[in-house]
Amino acid sequence: MGEAWSWGRETLLAGGLIAALIAALVLMTGSWPPMVVIESGSMMHEDDGNVGAIDPGDLVIVMSMERASITSYAQATQPGNPAEGYESHGMPGDVIIYRKNGGDMTPVIHRVLLRAVAEDTVTPDREAAEPCAGTGGSWDPISLDVDGKAGTCVLTWSVPGTSVYDVDSISVEIDYPCSNGRKMNITDWDPQHAGYLTTGDNPDSNGCRVDQFVTIGGNDPHWGGLRDENGESVDAVRDDWIIGVAGGEIPWVGAVKLGLSNNSQFVPGSSWTNLAISALILLAIPAVWERVANKALASAPEVAQAEREAEADFATEEE
Repeated sequence: MGEAWSWGRETLLAGGLIAALIAALVLMTGSWPPMVVIESGSMMHEDDGNVGAIDPGDLVIVMSMERASITSYAQATQPGNPAEGYESHGMPGDVIIYRKNGGDMTPVIHRVLLRAVAEDTVTPDREAAEPCAGTGGSWDPISLDVDGKAGTCVLTWSVPGTSVYDVDSISVEIDYPCSNGRKMNITDWDPQHAGYLTTGDNPDSNGCRVDQFVTIGGNDPHWGGLRDENGESVDAVRDDWIIGVAGGEIPWVGAVKLGLSNNSQFVPGSSWTNLAISALILLAIPAVWERVANKALASAPEVAQAEREAEADFATEEE
């Protein structure tokens, strides 16, 4: 009975600690779930992975939009910008987790390159089937109109962190390293609604191939970007499609989940090695700590004094 109760107590204690940790993470991040496991290599910086970048098998903390602001790559690399020099997960700008066109597919975790902001707008006919018909503007259901309501007809755009301001379509060069060694050059992009242009960090699989359907370098539209569950191209990422902003990461731990779900082939070999070493260290800590503690107690003057007093009491009893 005593041994069974001891095991039960330890189990309850462990469960309570885990629940407390999860609750603390939810309160800190303002999101649920507070962490996500990275399943693909689209954000890797090196083939074998590295701490600081987002690799398959990493756990990434998800900060809600209410707890974190979003800084784009363009803002973080613009000379004189208040956000100049800001980095997250090994490169300038923030990384966001979003749903493709707000759908139900597995969320994407990619870096924000720039944000298209509605500049000149026209109040829509909110009762019409096509609110912006006849205005020449693009229907944006999120941006605020001059009447203070969500939803407006956008005539022109601006891009914070660049010189693009009040233009019909966006053409801009960003000092982003493409796989061909050139900078990212976006030509005549009409985002339709305010939102973010995003891409993965992996120079081999992504390079300058952004998630959205845009024209790169004045050529024909690039590979087509990502697709949602309906086969539609992913548009500029709206705020209401964003699950959260990528915060800190816990490397390697999520590899266990990928291994159990038959996705272990995406986990770098070094991650498995580091995970095994970390597990051995964690298992060894209690044993080492116990030996060190016992040795320290044995050499403590108070313990020696107590032993002498016990021996003296025993000798007195024998007399």
